[in-house]
Amino acid sequence: MSKHCTHTGGIARVVPSALGCEECLKTGGRWVHLRLCRTCGHVGCCDSSPHRHATAHFHETQHPIIEGYDPPEGWGWCYVDRVALDLGDDTTPQNGPIPRYV
Repeated sequence: MSKHCTHTGGIARVVPSALGCEECLKTGGRWVHLRLCRTCGHVGCCDSSPHRHATAHFHETQHPIIEGYDPPEGWGWCYVDRVALDLGDDTTPQNGPIPRYV
């Protein structure tokens, strides 16, 4: 496991794909927290959620970095290097109100 992220150069400014977990909204699923792909803007649910759509998106696309997204939390995670990132002020604003599910 790396002690630093080797993928930070790929962090992009993105437009969130949905006002909640994209797949859960389509299927009527529920989420605990949201994660935002900082490569393409896909919004997925966290690993504490029943369907873990953010991690599934990583496995499908190999997009390495997500952002804690509900509300923007200032941190990221690199799936490849398995390391947390401090995004500081480089967070993605929400496009509107996001429904809460617990």
